[in-house]
Amino acid sequence: MFEYLLVLAILIILELCYFKIADKFNIIDTPNLRSSHTKVTLRGGGIIFYFGVLLFFISSGFQYPWFFLGLSLMAIISFLDDILTLSNKIRLIIHFASVLLMVYQLEIFDLPWYYLLFTFIIIVGVINAYNFMDGINGITACYSFAVCLLLMLVNSDISFINQKLLVFLIVSVLVFAFFNFRINAKTFAGDVGSVAIAFILLFALGALIIKTGNLIYILFLSIYGVDVIWTILRRLKLGENIFEAHRSHLYQYLANEAKYNKLWVSFFFGFFQFLIGILVIWVTNYDYSMQIIFSVLLLTIISILYLILKRFVVSRYVINKK
Repeated sequence: MFEYLLVLAILIILELCYFKIADKFNIIDTPNLRSSHTKVTLRGGGIIFYFGVLLFFISSGFQYPWFFLGLSLMAIISFLDDILTLSNKIRLIIHFASVLLMVYQLEIFDLPWYYLLFTFIIIVGVINAYNFMDGINGITACYSFAVCLLLMLVNSDISFINQKLLVFLIVSVLVFAFFNFRINAKTFAGDVGSVAIAFILLFALGALIIKTGNLIYILFLSIYGVDVIWTILRRLKLGENIFEAHRSHLYQYLANEAKYNKLWVSFFFGFFQFLIGILVIWVTNYDYSMQIIFSVLLLTIISILYLILKRFVVSRYVINKK
């Protein structure tokens, strides 16, 4: 327990030090028409997720070195993107290199090349989707806390990864939440935070899926997945550029147009993902066919509820507002 309290104290100090640096070098997020905030806010506070893993890496005797190297590359390029705005080509090259290191750490290079290519595309896609979802106060903290807690619960039974990695990560999430889960956030995660936390969680999920041979655990990200996929499809239908910044996710409509409290919206996104994760863990006790039926029904139900709610919000608060 003392070790974790020490980690908590160190991470708080590191976050406060980062705030001094960000303030000095003007690393800020200025509101614009696409923003969900109205005040100038420090950007990149999510770098604390990287620091949490850094502390684990040192205290564990440098465990998972290739993963940590990939995470470091991902964090560096994302931080530079936060302050300089890099080209998509540079970011994608580094993302693929980082994923390559993650895959190497997970020891899955024995698979056929097309499986590896598919894995690369999925991981890079999920990382970018996770980044897209970082839009209102508290949502990255709440959702990441829920997913990390689910992974810890499974890990206590299956032991697919060093539990300390997950504990250090969840402590860093709590530190970030202290400064971000507020009506007037002190800091936002920035690309460096949302990309780093996605990379870390995907590494843990990958280790779990490899250990169990069961893809059902990807449903630990089902709420984000449904929102991202349906939002992309809707924007394509409207002829919008899906690579441009926007605020048309369901949580953004709820917080911005419908004016629901942002913190409650963020909390419920994380809360419902946690409940779904508990159901996923429960259904793993049944056979493979039951798990497929459950997965299809779950995604169908989530999609239907999502589309009904989004249509209601858009018709009442977006279209009528225009």
